Amino acid sequence: MELRQLQYFLVVAEELHFGRAAERLHIVQSAVSQQVHRLERELGVALFERTTRTVRLTEAGQRLRPHAERVLGAVADAREAIDELRTERTGTIRLGTSTGLGTRLDAILLEYARLAPDAYLELVHVDAQERTKRVRSGELDAAVVRGDLEAPDLELLPLWSDVLVAVVPARHDLAVLREIDLARLADLPLRLVGRARNPGLHDLIVGCCRDAGFEPLLGPELSSDQDNTLAAIGFGRPSWTVYYASMAQRLSVPGVVFRPLRDPEPVMPSYLVVRPDPPRAELRALITACHAADE
Repeated sequence: MELRQLQYFLVVAEELHFGRAAERLHIVQSAVSQQVHRLERELGVALFERTTRTVRLTEAGQRLRPHAERVLGAVADAREAIDELRTERTGTIRLGTSTGLGTRLDAILLEYARLAPDAYLELVHVDAQERTKRVRSGELDAAVVRGDLEAPDLELLPLWSDVLVAVVPARHDLAVLREIDLARLADLPLRLVGRARNPGLHDLIVGCCRDAGFEPLLGPELSSDQDNTLAAIGFGRPSWTVYYASMAQRLSVPGVVFRPLRDPEPVMPSYLVVRPDPPRAELRALITACHAADE
């Protein structure tokens, strides 16, 4: 049983005339008759009594009519619901973000508001792996991610690069230095976010330590509570971690100091991840705003 067969049946039931039904449906009369015949054969009953002058519903036709109306009504409701969702999403961009964007996020928001004043930018904060998954599934329109990643089914648009600085206890001997050679941190436990949560950051810092000639001694993983992590570094057992320089500039935390690193200096590339589909106007505005944030 096809939806169009029910549709044709209902129009004939309303008009009680195959010719007028065909005119309403903008098709030839033979197509209407053919589909109604197919429906009758499938159901095994006649739906109309036909004479040369009249057409009227049989008892079977009368019983089918309310069911057909409900089926087509449900289809119409489903289409309307999807249309409403499409309308709601038109003009709204969902962007996956992370901590540490600093003033760049402010610049993106301001530039996007200028480029698309009638659109809305919804920020969704989830971890790096989840951001990529949600772009792929369509739950997010785009996401800012850091570090190189393998995503052949997505498009990675290069944005900016961020310098990372060391966070060391204020009471430690290294705190008096204006900048720290990375090799001098070899004896201190390194506190990093788990690789499963942020492989880009984890791999960058561990790789830089190896380039400096040592294998980092990994301490407890960074917690999601920033204040607790910095307090643990400042007042607990000596350890160190890294912060994005743009974020560190905004912080004043007792017990720790932020110091530039060198030999090597950790630099994290950032990308805007999008699906490879042609972008709608609102997404194009976001892409432009993200590039402008690095100017």
